[in-house]
Amino acid sequence: MKQLPVYILLVFLCLTSCARKENSSVSSPDGSIRLQAGMENGKVYYTVDKKDKAILNKSFLGFVLKDSELGKDVTITDIKHSSFSEKWDQPWGEEITVDNTYNEMTVDVHENGGLKRKFSVVFRIFNDGIGFRYVFPEQENLKDFVIMDELTEFALAGDHKAWSIPTSTLYFENLYKPSPVSSLDTVCTPLTMETKDGLYLSIHEANLTDYAGLNLTPENGTTTLKAYLTPWSTGEKVFTKAPSVTPWRTMIIAEKASDLLLSRLMLNLNEPSKIEDTSWIRPGRYIGIWWGMHMEDYTWSQGPKHGATTQNTKKYIDFAAKHNFSGVLVEGWNFGWDGDWTKEGDKFSFTKAYPDFNLKEITEYAASKNVKLIGHHETGGATLNYESQLDSAFALYQKYGVNAVKTGYVSPLLDHKERHSSQYGVRHFRKVIETAAKYHVMIDNHEPAMPTGLQRTWPNLMTQEGFRGQEYDAWSRDGGNPPEHTTILPFTRGLAGPMDFTPGTFNFTNKVFPETRVQTTLAKQLALFVVLFSPLQMASDMIENYENNSAFDFVTSCPTSWSKTIVPEAKIGEYLTIVRKDRDSENWFVGSITNANSRDFSLPLNFLDKGAKYKATIFKDGEGADYKNNPYPVEIQEMEVTAETVLNAKLATSGGVAIRLIKL
Repeated sequence: MKQLPVYILLVFLCLTSCARKENSSVSSPDGSIRLQAGMENGKVYYTVDKKDKAILNKSFLGFVLKDSELGKDVTITDIKHSSFSEKWDQPWGEEITVDNTYNEMTVDVHENGGLKRKFSVVFRIFNDGIGFRYVFPEQENLKDFVIMDELTEFALAGDHKAWSIPTSTLYFENLYKPSPVSSLDTVCTPLTMETKDGLYLSIHEANLTDYAGLNLTPENGTTTLKAYLTPWSTGEKVFTKAPSVTPWRTMIIAEKASDLLLSRLMLNLNEPSKIEDTSWIRPGRYIGIWWGMHMEDYTWSQGPKHGATTQNTKKYIDFAAKHNFSGVLVEGWNFGWDGDWTKEGDKFSFTKAYPDFNLKEITEYAASKNVKLIGHHETGGATLNYESQLDSAFALYQKYGVNAVKTGYVSPLLDHKERHSSQYGVRHFRKVIETAAKYHVMIDNHEPAMPTGLQRTWPNLMTQEGFRGQEYDAWSRDGGNPPEHTTILPFTRGLAGPMDFTPGTFNFTNKVFPETRVQTTLAKQLALFVVLFSPLQMASDMIENYENNSAFDFVTSCPTSWSKTIVPEAKIGEYLTIVRKDRDSENWFVGSITNANSRDFSLPLNFLDKGAKYKATIFKDGEGADYKNNPYPVEIQEMEVTAETVLNAKLATSGGVAIRLIKL
């Protein structure tokens, strides 16, 4: 009889253990993706599979704090499950309505000894991937603490083909190169991969708030990737205190390359908009006094060729009004551009204009033409100087009706010491976005931290840089962006958010650097207005190069915000076709591009309304078009089409086709 209580206890423990084991997994709503959590040698791990194929093997979790390791000797104390489903609307985007449906599992973890600290890992599983983050609850033995390293792993089940850029890249402006995962250096996210089984994966993060940016590094040449957080100059990664949460670690899992582009997992892992009235946030297409500076027709600084003059700006405003552009960007209007402004002591003023630039006169003139001046704040990386003027700078713009600002941080280190994607930089960029919102100002951020979907929470964050844009076709000593560049960008940096690439260069002659040029056909430049999403989108060239060019008609008619997006075909690094429906009409626009190889384009129009007729205007590579020797020929064809029509075209080397479909 003395053995009975022991027997009952063993049965109870077995049942509890079995129940916990059975309850330690969570699947996507459609059942295709499964995540399992577990314990091994006192550490928490997770695994992921899709349709019973391993995606991630045992991947361990934890932290190195300044005084100890957190997650080394722990126990799972509780596992909770829940589900959620909603649909929410974007004020702008690649579609109007986003489906946010997931299953969630929260794993509570306690240290077995020592300070008995605790944390949780929240896993959310969507039909197109996973997201998870750490939660530090309020507790006696974990108040203010310093993270020296995040031990998060992604133990990939294969040595996949990965497109990456190294973390040593300045401003993330590098060419994405393919290589096996095992041979990677420490790389930036998003990291996009193709498996031998034909799946497509992309690791990134969502809701980067008061934390260091995520990078990835292989462990000892294996296919296990470990988190590497961008450090402060003093070596620490994150200063924080409980209660707090980390950003979400994300992985898109797609069966087709095209499905990567349709995932809204990152957006769904950000908080809803904190701006209640978004009526002042308006997407648009603009031109700028910019390319002429790269071509050295104008200068940013004062002098005989100063570009940002009242007279020159009015000329651009007239052109914008004539061709239905919503805005004109002017760089170099304020004191601070003279001299070497990247060095200590040369500071920008964001409220004092050069004598030949009359802000009041220009904005009043623009308003009379129904055009907005787009402001510009280059900081030279001097964030403290900028923050001291933020309110006065945005108040000045608000006074004169300027509701969009392009910001810049051209300096390898912020304030000469901290990296852009460090916690220091992340804090600064957020302060700018939130302050701008107070003054009803939209932001286009250049030289940023890598985007992580914050435009859902702060929809005045319209677009960002953080990649090699069209400007490299003006001055890059390597000859400019290669033909495959824009067939890779949407699947890598493009997964992080809108890209201010500035397509639309029509004159490929480079008198400053003759060996550098746009390595596309003119038709491909048109197609990029559809392919590369940005709700604030700049046509890059000087206005003189647009006059009397019939191809410019596509640029002036192309929207920048959409109600629906379709990706009929895609192969990373080779070709991409994107179809988008205008948010404000029943019209559709198509962009298709290819790499250095020519290819045949065929597009069934079965996405059109059945029984309706449309006028198709097709801008395609003309006879003899070739990006190296003859990039300019564009053939413009018009025809009536229906949902039963199939459109065909020949894309030249590094060529493209742009199509406008107007419902009749």
